[in-house]
Amino acid sequence: MEPWWIVPLAAIAIAILIGLGILLRRRRARPHRPATSAAARGPAADRLRRGLLATRERLAERLQAALARAPGDVARVLPEVEEALVSADVGVRTSAELVARVRERLARDADRSGVQRALREEIEVLLGDGGPPVPTERPWVVVVLGVNGVGKTTTIGKLAARHIASGRKVMLVAADTFRAAAIEQLAAWAERTGAELVRQGPGATPSAVVFDAMKAARARGTDVVLVDTAGRLHTRTNLVEELRKVVRVITREIPQAPQECLLVLDATTGQNAVAQARTFAEAFGVTGIVLTKLDGTARGGVILAVRKEVGVPIRYVGIGEGVDDLRPFDAREFARALLDEATAPAENGALA
Repeated sequence: MEPWWIVPLAAIAIAILIGLGILLRRRRARPHRPATSAAARGPAADRLRRGLLATRERLAERLQAALARAPGDVARVLPEVEEALVSADVGVRTSAELVARVRERLARDADRSGVQRALREEIEVLLGDGGPPVPTERPWVVVVLGVNGVGKTTTIGKLAARHIASGRKVMLVAADTFRAAAIEQLAAWAERTGAELVRQGPGATPSAVVFDAMKAARARGTDVVLVDTAGRLHTRTNLVEELRKVVRVITREIPQAPQECLLVLDATTGQNAVAQARTFAEAFGVTGIVLTKLDGTARGGVILAVRKEVGVPIRYVGIGEGVDDLRPFDAREFARALLDEATAPAENGALA
């Protein structure tokens, strides 16, 4: 006679096999995740186009409708172009100025009668020269600002990866001591990229952490220092003063620093990003903007409003989650990615 436990054991084994079969079928049914390497995602310009897809589609719907209703009638089309720009969060004043420039150009130069081409070129002029400066001093200290949730710490990690790939020795400074999670997140980026990390425990004084970091950077011959700061509400006076103290400590220890004060903004917040940029720029002398999450919003036009309203150059744009999806900003590349596919009918002579 077989032992009594054979039957229940066999039933358990069968149940396990059935469960494994279900899990395997589910895994096979999942969509394949694209590779995260730069080569797998294609040329940088194509990735930027994909990142701006939602914004471009919003513009396309309005612009193409305007061109279809009034082909060849600039006076009727331009007000609708202005409305399309406002709908993409370019902002009322910035949209009006862009359209005024296009109107003047079309009236002055018959060879530039295409609305798309004129608008694209005026966007390039408005955005001006951007992109990050090449570090020319050692250490090159970058203070990274921004409110909670904009992707500030992740941006620092991606910046570290870029500098290390260029052969620079990088130090990360965990001066956001109000959140233990922020320190741990930065530590993870340091391990991932091979950057050095200066940190203290949660609740430490941010300026004390920065003081230690400046001493260490000089002693170790560090090329680039990236300072993470607390995600401060730009309306909280006491927190703003603490951040000013951090900047003063940096300058006291390294007189030419910080060479950059980068403000990270979330493109999905639209015009609120403009308000943040204006307040931070007035309080801290922001030298550059990083606009993240462009791939997750139809409000990508806010980059134009930020540039116009604040007058600070755009250094980087974030168009995805990969390390290499933090892209140095190029005004011409951005304008073409925003408009070339959105208003293709204009290139076919709709307003020629």
